[in-house]
Amino acid sequence: MSRKPIIIGEALPNMPWENRPKGCDNVMWRFSKNPVIPRDLNPTSNSIFNSAVVPYKGEFRGVFRCDDTQRFMQIHTGKSKDGLKWNINPERIKFVSDNDDPEVLRWEYGYDPRVVWIEDRYYVTWCNGYHGPTIGIAWTLDFETFHKMENAFLPFNRNGVLFPRKINGKYAMLSRPSDNGHTPFGDIYYSESPDLEHWGHHRYVMGPNGGWQSTKIGPGPIPIETTEGWLLIYHGVITCCNGFCYSAGAALLDLDEPWKVMYRTSPYLISPQETYECIGDVPNVVFPCAALTDAPSGRIAIYYGAADTVTGLAFTQVDELLQFVKENSRL
Repeated sequence: MSRKPIIIGEALPNMPWENRPKGCDNVMWRFSKNPVIPRDLNPTSNSIFNSAVVPYKGEFRGVFRCDDTQRFMQIHTGKSKDGLKWNINPERIKFVSDNDDPEVLRWEYGYDPRVVWIEDRYYVTWCNGYHGPTIGIAWTLDFETFHKMENAFLPFNRNGVLFPRKINGKYAMLSRPSDNGHTPFGDIYYSESPDLEHWGHHRYVMGPNGGWQSTKIGPGPIPIETTEGWLLIYHGVITCCNGFCYSAGAALLDLDEPWKVMYRTSPYLISPQETYECIGDVPNVVFPCAALTDAPSGRIAIYYGAADTVTGLAFTQVDELLQFVKENSRL
């Protein structure tokens, strides 16, 4: 029996995939060869995590957080034929500006990128240092030249995640306003723009909700359009006696008014349990940043940062995930 196509999107038959292991009842399961990207893939990297991957001309391209051996936060581009074995540029992305504005090209740091195709080009968003953390935006056609645009917001903000198409004629973004440090709070907001430079019409989406997501939350990969709404995979944080613990859940947002939450998971989908998720530069972190989808099969592959050190890969089926979200929801 063929699976009903619930994802609104393209076919991606060559996406990374591994069937659910025998005896596993979880709605999301890990790649058996995790971590898919080690911390030292480049000789200049201390760690590679919280990174973004997209399909590109039958292969895969990405933008990767690579903290270097000085422990400076940088973003690099990378390429892969199968989404598993990666060649990451050892040099950080050097942006260009269409008007050579020194304020636009000013560089302090960059981390936690997302990448999305909208209409005719790829857009990259990341946490950009500009007198504090805010949301940087750039575009590229070839993952060789990256055109840096104006920052979306004033400091302080993190986790800027664009929707993959315009909504009601406007570009749309989710973000998580923050402070200048290790923010002990965080809600998700929706914003829209006519041109990707002037942002407004800010709407509250959702905030912490107890348990594993009781301290703060933030958007993860690019929202996935389905016939039932926008599927948003997000991270949630609980403050434990030894610090923050990051897990991941999912929510279903209204297609036309994405600030309206229809369902969200009360239990987590995946939490730090494996050694590479529990031990690293920042212990106990699962931080999803990218999702590949194959619309005909309903397959979803999720790249996530583990312990702020390496990159992991997990899998799920869209129909099973939507059912889980609906049956285990608490708004």
